[in-house]
Amino acid sequence: MTINNALLDHFFPSKDPLPSRGCLKKNPSATPLTEEEIRLALSKSSPSSAPGPYGIPYSVWKRVNLINPAILVELLSPLVAFGYHPPSLKTANRVVLDKPGNASYVSPASFRIIVLHKMMSKILERVMTVRLSATARSKALLHPNQCGSLPGLSSSDACLTLMHAVKTLQRPRLEVSTLFLDIKAGFNNVNTFTLRARLLASRVPSYMVDWVSSFLSERTCTLVFQGSPNISSPVAVGTPQGSPISPLLFLLYVAPLHMSVPRGLMVSYVDDFSITVASPSYRSNIHRLQNLFSTRATRGRNLGVSFSVPKTEIIHWRTPSKRTPPSQPPIELEDHLFRPSQVVRWLGYWFTPTLNTTHHYRHRLSLAQAIFSFVKRLSSPGAGVRPFLCHRIASGLLLPILTYGADLLTPNYTALRGMNGF
Repeated sequence: MTINNALLDHFFPSKDPLPSRGCLKKNPSATPLTEEEIRLALSKSSPSSAPGPYGIPYSVWKRVNLINPAILVELLSPLVAFGYHPPSLKTANRVVLDKPGNASYVSPASFRIIVLHKMMSKILERVMTVRLSATARSKALLHPNQCGSLPGLSSSDACLTLMHAVKTLQRPRLEVSTLFLDIKAGFNNVNTFTLRARLLASRVPSYMVDWVSSFLSERTCTLVFQGSPNISSPVAVGTPQGSPISPLLFLLYVAPLHMSVPRGLMVSYVDDFSITVASPSYRSNIHRLQNLFSTRATRGRNLGVSFSVPKTEIIHWRTPSKRTPPSQPPIELEDHLFRPSQVVRWLGYWFTPTLNTTHHYRHRLSLAQAIFSFVKRLSSPGAGVRPFLCHRIASGLLLPILTYGADLLTPNYTALRGMNGF
């Protein structure tokens, strides 16, 4: 390698057992790292992201890569070639923040933690995310109904798939019901050895498997708060929070939870699952959903993950023309009784049994009104922000809030009247 040794020693201390420091023996399955991969990884990185322990933001690395693209390529190429992630890049700062509005901060649940990884590590993680995502698609490691953390599959795609399935199943005059599930602390329960075994069994290139195993093992972090001792401690977690590749690894891990549902559909967005079934009656749907949940829960336990049952919701869909009284049979899961919801919020969208959009846009309108009240306080008469700047702030904040979901849910006359009046 031609890179300056001082720069190499700074980012990869000699205590790290880097293979590049000894006899080089490249993994035969490794594809060489390219300047274009680095450029694409940096293009997806926000310059406003908080820097990690090194304190070097993305804007600096973008400038470095613009001046000399060979620097990052030479720094990261050995890690790709050997399928290795050094300990120096597996340290992170965990900033402890108070959750606003709590009466007491005695419980750990009153705080949230923001994880700041080293930017050098995140650049490599983005490169490996692109490579592993392409490999996972080509080898069918992901179910077609898995969305999130994949190019071209957003939350709107998951919701659109759900809505299409509901309307399609209603055409033969069937009753349709959907169970909404959430995996409990899913990212923390990813087992490295189970994930590695699945990737190897699927013939994923060995350098990718080795790198994933190295990336997930022997991680450390430093808690940062007022008066913290700044001592690095080992962290035994599945996939690290805030990592670009963690959502993809989680999707690969929970892919076995997916299944084909006869006369129904199962679709997920990362750790949010929905199971839709159809039959001549809602009570038959309840029995089918109970059996499907039991099967998924058993398979989840084999993976070491479980569903957060108290967060479960169920909805019985109805057509707008239906005039019969709504049937409200509840569902019992693990000694918890859940009655059908009249409004369900899933992936930022608000759904009603008739798929009426009024509630969704009423909620968006209330959020926009709250933001507008805040903006008005920024510019009191004769002081504060100038009027034309307030107009730009209001437009930049209000329009995205009001129109969120318009790609999927068409506002009706009532919603449009409220939005135009605002």
